[in-house]
Amino acid sequence: MVASPRGAHRSLDSLAEVSNRVDQPLGEALEWRAARRPERREHRGAHVVVRPLNPESDTEPLYALSHAPTGDPSIWTYLYEQPFADVRAYRDHLEARAAGEDPLFFVIADAQDGRPLGQVTYMSIEPEHGSIELGNIWFSPELQRTPAATEAIFLLAAHAFDELGYRRLEWKCNALNAPSRDAALRYGFVYEGTFRQHRVVKGRNRDSAWFALTDRRWPAVRAAFESWLAPANFGPDGAQARSLRELTVAIAAN
Repeated sequence: MVASPRGAHRSLDSLAEVSNRVDQPLGEALEWRAARRPERREHRGAHVVVRPLNPESDTEPLYALSHAPTGDPSIWTYLYEQPFADVRAYRDHLEARAAGEDPLFFVIADAQDGRPLGQVTYMSIEPEHGSIELGNIWFSPELQRTPAATEAIFLLAAHAFDELGYRRLEWKCNALNAPSRDAALRYGFVYEGTFRQHRVVKGRNRDSAWFALTDRRWPAVRAAFESWLAPANFGPDGAQARSLRELTVAIAAN
């Protein structure tokens, strides 16, 4: 089996979109090899380093960023967890998360001084189907709406498609979480629908909005990310010449 340059499958045109002997339509035939599971490794960019979670060094700074009085407790509104009672309880939580394989937790840290600024995970990892999700995302106020936040997502998307061979990257969020929905579209994900009454979270109904980015769409989205993140896209005052949404909105939905 030969992988395509940006994925681990390619279409078999002679077998695509055919029917079986009882005239039932079949899906596109593929030459396919399973993707690789993500590992605990560092992903370095110009603005951020996305690195494995380390409870020993990360607990206190992450707690300070996400809990009153110094942090932003609204981070927890649409996550499954509640804010934690104290630093010790939060460390217990992070130690359990750091030991897991799915979700696989990472810290988003400043590339210059190493300060933790948020978290993100790979989750719903299905190498045999080539499907993986970015989830459990929270950005501190310092990270929100910055090139660093966008770069963190780009680093993990590029790793999933270009190195691990996934063909589908998912983004799911509470359907009421307008900033997350907007972010998914800005990052080039395509809205696929809403799963109603999908979860019960903190005693409340959660409808889940589903978005996805496929390997067919990825080369164009990758180019949009690279164009937006390029230093030439920003003026001396930091203002962007073109928005990422402007660059991704014209890409055909695949």
